[in-house]
Amino acid sequence: MKFDMSAAWRDATAMMQGNREVLLIVAGIFFFLPSLISGLVMPDMQDILVDMENPEAMQARLLAVYTSYGWLFLLTLLAQLVGYLSLLGLLRDDAKPTVGEALKGGLIGLLPAIGTYLAFSIGVALAFTALIVLATLTGVPAIAAVVGLLAFVGLIYLMVKVSLSLPVIAIDKVLNPLKVLARSWKLTKGNSVRLFLFYLLIWIVYFVVAIVLGLVLAAVAFVVGATIFTMLNAVLSGLISAGVSIVFVSVLAAIHRQLAGPSVAAVSQTFD
Repeated sequence: MKFDMSAAWRDATAMMQGNREVLLIVAGIFFFLPSLISGLVMPDMQDILVDMENPEAMQARLLAVYTSYGWLFLLTLLAQLVGYLSLLGLLRDDAKPTVGEALKGGLIGLLPAIGTYLAFSIGVALAFTALIVLATLTGVPAIAAVVGLLAFVGLIYLMVKVSLSLPVIAIDKVLNPLKVLARSWKLTKGNSVRLFLFYLLIWIVYFVVAIVLGLVLAAVAFVVGATIFTMLNAVLSGLISAGVSIVFVSVLAAIHRQLAGPSVAAVSQTFD
């Protein structure tokens, strides 16, 4: 079937309105709190990136930050993955699971999600490295540039094709990483361009909102002290993270519902 952007957005909006309390609770635990803690604990990245005249020193400071706080990045990523999977289960499982049951499903899907990401990343890295090496061996800079551009376009295409991997894990209950990728590929077949445009529109809206909020924060920085500003920035970042995650998950759930139909739970109930 052809993907309908308007219908997907209406469905996503209805899901957010109909599950406000549960979405806010789970998003608060898995998105707001990790982002808040990161904002309070980690140093300000803008202070590191501002030194553009000394790239080597800037890279050294970035490496030091990622080395020192790698554990925090990892824990935040894992928490967000569990949050995404749990929210998808809550939104699309017609068996109406409790929050505890949804969290259990999120934990069960965590390892398959990590495996899916690794399988995709390794496959893409090997394929693109081979292409770039072959293009470089030709000794023609123009060919290497064209291949690099095509590789970038190809990466975007592949990301669209596997964009339903988390819904496949959480809703379709597919736990084999290769089967997850294959299922997402099948669901998006014939709708890649429409899905890309839909994701692009959502990203543009987010980008504009982020710029506006950034300008507001810059103005606030002149009024309040550094300590208060750091706290306000951490809280705002946490709220943005939670809000964006709710929208993102609802959109994925709506896309999956449109392209895949009823959830596994709903189908099984039909034959009980």
